[in-house]
Formats: sequence, C-alpha cells, structure tokens
Amino acid sequence: MTTRPEQERHGVLLTWATAPQGRDERRCVAWRLVGALLADVGHDAATLDNPCTRCSGPHGALVVTGAPWRASIAYAGTFAVAAIAPETVHAFGIDAEPLIDPVRDRAGWSGTGTDGVTTWVRTEAALKADGRGLRVEPQTVRIALGATGWTAHVPGRPAPLIGWDAASAPPGVFVALSAGAVPAAEAAPESRATC
Repeated sequence: MTTRPEQERHGVLLTWATAPQGRDERRCVAWRLVGALLADVGHDAATLDNPCTRCSGPHGALVVTGAPWRASIAYAGTFAVAAIAPETVHAFGIDAEPLIDPVRDRAGWSGTGTDGVTTWVRTEAALKADGRGLRVEPQTVRIALGATGWTAHVPGRPAPLIGWDAASAPPGVFVALSAGAVPAAEAAPESRATC
C-alpha cells in the first residue's frame, strides 16, 4: 500500500507505504518513497545519501543531491513515512508513531492519542530538524501549542522551530513535521542499505 503524495504546509509533500520489518528492507521502501516524491516534482535524477557529519559513516540525516529539496523519513509500526521540503525550508524533520503500540503501552505509555505520544513525536521531528537528533536530551525540548501548529524550543538553538501535525497520515499513526531557519545536519543514526 502506497499513498499518493499529500501537500502539507510550506510546500512539503508527504507519503507513506507499508514496509517490511527488516531494517534494510524498510529503508529501501522509505528511500524509494523519497525518490518518487522527488520525481513527482521533476527531479528523478536526484540522489540520496546519509553521511554522518561527525564520522562520515552511513547513519546521518538523509541528504538530497541534485535537487533543491530536503528529505526526512520515519517508521511507525508497519509503515515507512517520507516527506520532502523545498530548500527554502532551511531545516526539516518528520517523525511518526503508532497511536496504539502494545510494546510501548507495556512500558507505561498508555492508549490512543495520549499527550505523551504526540509530544514525543513532535519532539523527535523537531530534533531531526535541529540536526542534532538525540544528542539533545528530549526532555529539555519545550513544545508550545499555537492556533495553527506548534513551536519547539530546543536548547542551544537561537530561534524556535515551527511544527505542525500532518494533515493526513497512515491509519492509526500520528505524524508530526518540523521546520526552521538553520540547515539540518545529522539525525538519529541508521545503517546504510543497498536498495
């Protein structure tokens, strides 16, 4: 199951597909989704990479070369979620979580749509946009709700990041998007796979 791209705020395009549970296979699905989004906006020759900004290993933020776009991916349950943002959106990140997750619930996070899940997803999206990922303690990020979205105040960042909840998302999944004024650097580590 793959969805057609959904238009979000600030020119962002979002899509998702079901993905196998294996790490490399999930990554291939997500990268193919990004490639399809880039092709939809006329950049089918763009390439993707994810070099770490500290060690050059294959576990940094997703980087688009050959197109004026940024990309971010997330995984939630059986879904891979992908989004692209025009380069004018200077920092960009997404995150997604199932609203009901038996493993998470057994660990003490209960139920559908809880504040804990939505706050966590918004925080993760902001930390991906910030570029430092989990090198910033998530509990130090302050999310403030507004009339049209939310802002994330990330320690060490001169200005807050803007954020919004996806207009559409995979069934049973909460997706948040975040953008800001400083280019994104490295996101949470992932290993490289050949797709």
